[in-house]
Amino acid sequence: MTTITSDTLKFVRRLKDAGIPENQAEAISEAFKGAHESRSDELATKEDLLDVRRDLKELELRMTIKLGAMLLAVVGLVVTANRLWPIPVQYVSAPHASQEMRLPPPAR
Repeated sequence: MTTITSDTLKFVRRLKDAGIPENQAEAISEAFKGAHESRSDELATKEDLLDVRRDLKELELRMTIKLGAMLLAVVGLVVTANRLWPIPVQYVSAPHASQEMRLPPPAR
């Protein structure tokens, strides 16, 4: 874990040289110090990023499995519905090779 060190006395002196009163400069210095300390605990490490990547891979795998299961269920429902309620089809025999189909002459 990397720690950030800062020279608060030097920081306060710079603020005082810039015209900020000493009590305000000390308060600003403490605020920055507190912000740096709390941030170092909140920074993500390489291990954190690897954990997130692993979690995303697991989520992707679970979603793929669930999508495959849903597709299989839908195909099964369609096949079952087609077997239970088949679409009525009327077969028409094709004309024989010796028969011709002629269109009526155009009306004039």
